[in-house]
This record gives sequence, structure tokens and C-alpha cells, in this order.
Amino acid sequence: MEKQPVDNPEPDMLDEYDFADGARGKYAKLYDEGTNLVLLDPDVAEVFPNSVSVSRSLRALADLIRQHASKTLS
Repeated sequence: MEKQPVDNPEPDMLDEYDFADGARGKYAKLYDEGTNLVLLDPDVAEVFPNSVSVSRSLRALADLIRQHASKTLS
């Protein structure tokens, strides 16, 4: 059975979109907790293929920055 098109006042929402099996608010809690997504350039993503490798590297860099800052303030 083919669906009948509906007049759609939202230009970004096409009539053929079907949210009948969708779950409202499925990711709302995660969104409220906060996220920090960063898009890596392709050459960087080759070296850091996942969030664990990125986080480890940034923590190491942050430690170096803190050490350098404490030496220059002393």
C-alpha cells in the first residue's frame, strides 16, 4: 500500500520521510550530559583512528603544557 503525500509546511522534511518507528528523545539524555565532537582532518584521522587514541595523545600534550607552564612561572 503506497502512502499518500501530505502537504508539508517544513521544506527540509520530505513527505517520504517515515518516523513511524522512531523513538522520541532517544538520545536526549546523552545530549543533556554534553558532548564535544570534533571533526579531524583526514591526515590526522589516519594517525588517531579513534577517540581513545585522541584522548591519550591530548592528555600527554596537556601534561607537557602544564609542565612547561609551571617551569616558566617558577
